[in-house]
Amino acid sequence: MSVDPLTKKIAAPYARALFDFSVEQNIMHQVTADFQNLEIFLSETSELSGYLNNPIVSQAAKREILTKTLQSQINTETFKFLMVLVSRDRINLLESIITNYLELVYKTASIKMVEVVSASDFSADQKSTLIQKLKELTDAREIRLEVTIDPTLIGGFLIKTESKVVDFSIKNQLENLAKHLDTVLEI
Repeated sequence: MSVDPLTKKIAAPYARALFDFSVEQNIMHQVTADFQNLEIFLSETSELSGYLNNPIVSQAAKREILTKTLQSQINTETFKFLMVLVSRDRINLLESIITNYLELVYKTASIKMVEVVSASDFSADQKSTLIQKLKELTDAREIRLEVTIDPTLIGGFLIKTESKVVDFSIKNQLENLAKHLDTVLEI
């Protein structure tokens, strides 16, 4: 979820333009599905991301690899958009553009993105309970969880939204207890 602010600023107009175009052409659902699948695909194939981000690789080579791997898999308009990014040397911003675009879609659809950092993985019941509680607290129609595992938390979890961080980790509780003991035991 964390993206370089400059990259996000450069990517935002591209995401907004695609969002406006997809709404106008009534293809938002197809483009959104393409971008959700592309986001997963790019995260699983770091070689492709590295190839697209490499400034030494020519535009023609990038066009060719995208044509071979994605053209038959995604909407025509989504593919044309990727070709525009290649021709403008902005394909390196693709992941940030996807993130920005999906944020616009989720905001429009009242879907909140919530990052959860946990000491261990959640069970299906725990996930659904957490999602239900977050829906109640945020008044969102839907919650999209991005779960990251961090064993250094010892136990518990951390919830990050756009504007808040709520820390229910044992690590945080131990740190707070240590600070409290330091102030109490100072003589």
